Amino acid sequence: MAAGHLRAFIERIERLEEEKAAISDDIKQVFAEAKGNGFDTKTMRTIIRLRKKDQAEREEEEAMLDLYMSALGMV
Repeated sequence: MAAGHLRAFIERIERLEEEKAAISDDIKQVFAEAKGNGFDTKTMRTIIRLRKKDQAEREEEEAMLDLYMSALGMV
């Protein structure tokens, strides 16, 4: 019985890994298409990362970045 459950979990994980790989390929294709249309994919990735955070978290990150850049004479 435990072996059957283990096998089922392993097979589910394997299927999900296959789906994840397919989705990853789809995302790469979208970025390639965006790049082909003149968009900067590095900036797009940054925007996507920032959109995952709430406003307060983004503001805190920006404040720390400004502080560090100021300390290094970059501003």
